[in-house]
Amino acid sequence: MDALIVTANPDPDSLTARVAGRIADGLRAAGRTRIDIADLTAEGFDPRFGAADRHAFRTRTTPPADVLREQQRVDRAEALFLVFPVYWWSMPALLKGWIDRVFSNGWAYTDGADGRIIGHLRDRPVHLIALAAGDAPGYERHGYAAAMETQITYGIFHYCGLRSVTMTLLHDVDSGDEAIVKGHLDRVHELGRLCLTATPR
Repeated sequence: MDALIVTANPDPDSLTARVAGRIADGLRAAGRTRIDIADLTAEGFDPRFGAADRHAFRTRTTPPADVLREQQRVDRAEALFLVFPVYWWSMPALLKGWIDRVFSNGWAYTDGADGRIIGHLRDRPVHLIALAAGDAPGYERHGYAAAMETQITYGIFHYCGLRSVTMTLLHDVDSGDEAIVKGHLDRVHELGRLCLTATPR
């Protein structure tokens, strides 16, 4: 597929869902038709890192079937989008649990013999689109934007070999201002449209 869009929001009519849809529209406008939208809530993904996950982690054996399916989705994607509301300056537990389980040891990374981490994921564009209730000055003033970059961009994706990562913070999403919402939707449509223009099909 050209792109995998992963969302985590319990409300099917949320702005998160609209943003994911507009990204998909932008991809289609650029001629990309192989788009997989993984709505983790609608699909009932279990985010709990359980005994089977722990066993696979410790023994480097095949992960549970639901995890393997998600890994195959990631492997097929030429670009990856994670669209989520900001909960406590990070992502919702559902999306974090998806990463906990899917980005597993032996598939996403391994610990090298010399103590270095070896990232295994094929580098490709990764776009993190975070919907924030707060405004941009507040995020900068308190260091929230930088903290999210550190823990998510570097702490997760760079760790696994994905270096072409951008984070887009869509601020003031609860303001009730339709002009702000429209601006966000136009912005992510363009992000989708331009995402893979330099990537061979």
